[in-house]
Amino acid sequence: MVVTGGIDLSVGASMAISGALAPILFMNIAGPTGIFLAFMLPVITAALCGVFTGFLVTRLNVQPIVATLVLFIAGRCIAQVVTDGNLQAFTNPAFQWIALGKVAGVPFQIPLMLALVAIFTWIVRKTLFGKYLLVTGGNEDAAYLSGIPTMRVKMIAYTAGAALAGLAGLISISVNSSSDANVVGLGVELDAIAAVAVGGTALTGGKAYVTGTLIGALIIQLLRYTLLAHGIPDVAALVMKAAIIIAAMYVQRKRG
Repeated sequence: MVVTGGIDLSVGASMAISGALAPILFMNIAGPTGIFLAFMLPVITAALCGVFTGFLVTRLNVQPIVATLVLFIAGRCIAQVVTDGNLQAFTNPAFQWIALGKVAGVPFQIPLMLALVAIFTWIVRKTLFGKYLLVTGGNEDAAYLSGIPTMRVKMIAYTAGAALAGLAGLISISVNSSSDANVVGLGVELDAIAAVAVGGTALTGGKAYVTGTLIGALIIQLLRYTLLAHGIPDVAALVMKAAIIIAAMYVQRKRG
């Protein structure tokens, strides 16, 4: 969403909703059908959350940060209602393969991550939609007057972003062998913004560096675990992330 000029605060809520739905499905529907639905329906539900925020932004002209704030507040509450606020512990190798499985000795998360980065890099650089996306973020009024369907472009961006957040929610609960609506995706909004800023994408929109965002995310996580390894509380990492965002914005401004 940042490429379109908006800040998304609903990432964690989409993860929480997806993570809350998946265990309910595969624990109550036996066999491959339950596993299939546990992968598909939560991601689709998360995508619908993106449709909702996209509708607020494109049709009701709500500011992106306000529209996503609505889901930021309500989304986690929805997840808590779905699970009755209870921790859902589970052990399901078939479902958890998405996080714990390996391909040729390499954790499946890595090729999945690289595949997604490659796909979205291609979309941004090589497709007409990618050009529409960049132009819309750079100057939406000019893009609209040029005949670009800016509302459709932004709707697709919000939907795709929420769907990816839903997938991240599935991976998160798979790693932890449990789903807790109070914890899944908590605080990842700042991580996402920091990763984008560190990766070189302008928070004002119009630019997108997918590979840079991946590198930014790795730097943010490396910073967090380095601090934890030295006995520094996790809350200190939040301060560092905020400082990184400020520094990245300063560097972008200088480059501009």
